[in-house]
Amino acid sequence: MASNKTILMMAAENDALPNAKVGGIGDVVRDLPKALAAQGCRVHVIIPSHGFLHRSAAVEVATFPVLFGGGLEQAKLYRWDQPQEGETDAPGVQQWVVDHPGFYPCGAGQIYCNDGNDRPFASDAGKYALFCAAVGQAVLNECFGRVDLLHLHDWHAAVLAVLREYDPHYARLKAMRTVYSIHNLSLQGIRPLRADASSLETWFPRLQYDQAVICDPRVMHCFNPMRAAIALADKVHAVSPTYAQEIQRPSHVAQHIYGGEGLETDLVAAAKQQRLEGILNGCEYPADADYPKLNKTRLMAIIDEALLHWVAKSAVMLSVHWIARERLQQWCGKRERGLIITAVGRVTEQKVRLLRHRVSYQNKHQSVLQHLLGLLGDKGVFLLLGSGDADYEKFLQEVSAYCPNFIFLRGYSDELAQAMYSSGDLFIMPSSFEPCGISQMLAMRAGQPCLVHGVGGLNDTVIDGVSGFVFRGGNGDEQALQMLERFREVLTMNEENPKKLQSIAKAAAKARFTWEAVAEEYLQKLY
Repeated sequence: MASNKTILMMAAENDALPNAKVGGIGDVVRDLPKALAAQGCRVHVIIPSHGFLHRSAAVEVATFPVLFGGGLEQAKLYRWDQPQEGETDAPGVQQWVVDHPGFYPCGAGQIYCNDGNDRPFASDAGKYALFCAAVGQAVLNECFGRVDLLHLHDWHAAVLAVLREYDPHYARLKAMRTVYSIHNLSLQGIRPLRADASSLETWFPRLQYDQAVICDPRVMHCFNPMRAAIALADKVHAVSPTYAQEIQRPSHVAQHIYGGEGLETDLVAAAKQQRLEGILNGCEYPADADYPKLNKTRLMAIIDEALLHWVAKSAVMLSVHWIARERLQQWCGKRERGLIITAVGRVTEQKVRLLRHRVSYQNKHQSVLQHLLGLLGDKGVFLLLGSGDADYEKFLQEVSAYCPNFIFLRGYSDELAQAMYSSGDLFIMPSSFEPCGISQMLAMRAGQPCLVHGVGGLNDTVIDGVSGFVFRGGNGDEQALQMLERFREVLTMNEENPKKLQSIAKAAAKARFTWEAVAEEYLQKLY
């Protein structure tokens, strides 16, 4: 479906620019514009400078005043003219960066700040509110030429929907269709309405807003940018069909059930108004790509290199790295390669909660991870790559200290991640919720079947018994027991029917979730 629409995409991250990615939004904002451009669209992508992006490979094109905090702030707009190393410039896609000192409250290079629990999102909320005001002003100034559609990604871009609706200064933006993408409903950017340095009325003191529309339904004296954008956008997009259904139901976090996170009523209303669409994110499938299954020696060398790189960053060797090297040496001493179980991802409650959940299984009461490693025994090794929440990191480190078949690699290395995707025998992704997920697609692309929790995009990408393995459950105990049983079945299949496991791996490698197909759905359902 060809289109000649001009789209302005706003986000916090963009992996088309160097060091401007933290999570999955960066991948989407890198790949989706190219797919839309191939359909005939003209796409402008804009993110904040984060205090460093404007300093190289960017050309200043405009300086303009922005109404913010009861005064005028000077913002600078930069056009990015240099493609990423190894890439040619994507025709039809233009990258932009907007700069202001307010975009780096925690220091240059920090895409997100880690504010304390006493003032959650305080630094980021102010930063992204100013970002939205600046982008809106740049559109009014016609810095991008004609714009047909505004595509706002997650809560960081949500304030522009509020300004478009309630601030007469931005009234001309109403002529442009607005699409709002939900990448992760658990992060909503909630701040007070007033009486705080980081609050809606401090940022925009003259704004005449409808409190019933933009306030958090659980805390009515607080502004919820996620809820506001859901209510005010022409179309609301969730990043997988299953996630679009799940977020219309209440969350029951104590039972390990994640749904609308307090916004389910608003999302049900959007669905009834036919404004809510679930479209799965895509994955890149380079024609000349090769995903070699590395031998044990080469894989271990890549792990060792990553560990040395992480160790070199501190004056003393952290115990988590010391334990990993000890476990690596023990694995090295084994003659057999064995099964290689892998996991790559952020160490967060979303990704690791189920592994830490304690359950009774085979007459033992311990964490799911310990049960899983007990089942694996000396048949193989479990490699887990990632970092994040300190408490979950501590849990993984302690398990690795007592279980020789578990190597926790605390950090990130792209080379190591790619080696694990291509060389593992089973990729584990037990996310408590997963709006879309990219790790399972990358593992499948490399021919590694996945064992996943059947939620969100995991449910939409892995076909149980065909291209991978899926477990479910109505609460944490059920999910844990089903996961362990499915893992035991995979171990049995590997021993008794390895050809079946190989056929599942081949089906995983053949699965395709292309950005081309995604772009066609966007044009049909959202744009």
